[in-house]
Amino acid sequence: MPRTKVEAPAAVELPVLDGEMLTANQNLMSSHNAEVLAKFGDGLPYDRLRLVHEARFYMAQSAEAMLEAGKRLIVLKENEPHGEFEQIVREQLGMPERTAQRMMQASLKYLSPQLQAKAPALALLGKTKLFELIAEDDEALAALADGGTVAGLVLEDIDRMTSRELRAALRDARDDFSAQGKVMAKKTADLDDAKVELEKARRRLQNATPDDVIADLRGEVVALSFDIESRVMGPLREGFTKMAEHANDCGADHRTFQADLIRQLETTLATVRSEFHLPAAQVDGAPVWMATDEA
Repeated sequence: MPRTKVEAPAAVELPVLDGEMLTANQNLMSSHNAEVLAKFGDGLPYDRLRLVHEARFYMAQSAEAMLEAGKRLIVLKENEPHGEFEQIVREQLGMPERTAQRMMQASLKYLSPQLQAKAPALALLGKTKLFELIAEDDEALAALADGGTVAGLVLEDIDRMTSRELRAALRDARDDFSAQGKVMAKKTADLDDAKVELEKARRRLQNATPDDVIADLRGEVVALSFDIESRVMGPLREGFTKMAEHANDCGADHRTFQADLIRQLETTLATVRSEFHLPAAQVDGAPVWMATDEA
């Protein structure tokens, strides 16, 4: 029986590798690793085993030592493949990856040029409180180490607090700051709106005829007069009514007190009339301000 002929697989063209590009990428990675090693290393060549042992040692020490452990973790992370680094953290250092991330963040934060000199003072607060303070500005933390405050708390206050109390205080301070920001934003928006309305009014006055100006001015004071009258006949009258009911219930006499209030209002109106030399009020007929053809 003849054997079935099997066709040879089609040749697959492999991409031509750009040697210069590969070399450039390798040089870039080497340069970056060297920069990280120079910044966070201790002058020794990269050695995974040594760094793992040193990180494990510093993890068992104080918060300041935790920052040193974080430095080692940064160097490890930059030099090991992603999967290898996670394995080292889990199996050789015996810590969750999240903890390693927080330690590296703390080292980057507190060993930055602005805070490095303050790190020993801040480290006295302990590891957990350093983690809680990571979100604060470098300037605020530097001031805290020098006797200033964060969230209204000095260093001694934070030292006496529990981590939970510190977390709550920082959260309340952020909420207050956010609320103040909203109030200020509203005030700014209201001020901007007022400026816009003022500009509109200025342009309207520039283009208005004398009769238009008179109508606008009279309209404003009539509206103000209506508002005053409504307050007199509304809240003030309602208050007088309650006082009268109280007088009927207990026999008290509030009329002298009420009369003094009315006399004060009358005196105020008389002062305005005298200041502007106003004629006596018209008794018969419609008030002048109600005329529609007044020029």
